[in-house]
Amino acid sequence: LLSRYPKTSEKDSALLITGDFACPELLSRIKSGTYDVIYHLAANPRVAFSVEKPVESNETNLHKSIAIFKTAADSNTRVVFSSSCAVYGDPDILPTLEDAKKSPESPYGLQKLLCEQYLDLFVKLYSIDAISLRYFNVYGPKSLGSSPYSTAIAAWCNAIHDGKPLRSDGDGEQTRDMIFVDDVVEANYLAGRHKNRLFSEKLNIATGDSCSNNYILSLMKKRIGEIQVVTAPRRPGDVTDTKGDIQLAKNILGFQSRVPLEEGLEKTMTWWGIK
Repeated sequence: LLSRYPKTSEKDSALLITGDFACPELLSRIKSGTYDVIYHLAANPRVAFSVEKPVESNETNLHKSIAIFKTAADSNTRVVFSSSCAVYGDPDILPTLEDAKKSPESPYGLQKLLCEQYLDLFVKLYSIDAISLRYFNVYGPKSLGSSPYSTAIAAWCNAIHDGKPLRSDGDGEQTRDMIFVDDVVEANYLAGRHKNRLFSEKLNIATGDSCSNNYILSLMKKRIGEIQVVTAPRRPGDVTDTKGDIQLAKNILGFQSRVPLEEGLEKTMTWWGIK
């Protein structure tokens, strides 16, 4: 693989390798010092999937991630790890600080927490340069909604696009800190470019605000008119509320979310062709 895919040298060029992110060939490529930063986003990312298939999700979300971390440590390659607010479970205090109690409600949340703890350990054992970005509820264009594990906004946009009823879990009053994908990209960029070594810092990547599912539905109705909504039971592993304190991300990275929900939802629905 190393000879087949040499380093790219042209400005603005990109190399796409499709395959298992922890395959021996790719780990060898990382270990050779090919990369400056690993943005580790690969995961089985849905709470419901992890509840139904904890063994399968653990293999990807934890076991393979540890392989990436160790290889990055060996090659002195920075890791920007995509963690999740799921590590908190149902938090006692909102907005939630990074040092709040961790009580995951799903295997997915536990797997992300264990990855963070491995990075803590690898700082002590191997001096790894790493940071964990705890994403809150990410949404935006290109997030497809056809899977039963899709996020609410993506699933609702997909249903509207296909002319089907929207499914709302529980009473719809659960709240989420919704952060637009462009802001998440900015946080990753800032973490990857940070001038100082990062010793397994954990940062909330959020807006510092939250809204209910019912409020999001009201914004959609304002754009397109009446929407048919079908109520479904609350899904196992789902938490009631999320809202992240973002002061630490501001202090360390200079991060500040810039896209308000109304603007982000407008861009997302436009991408879906919803008028």
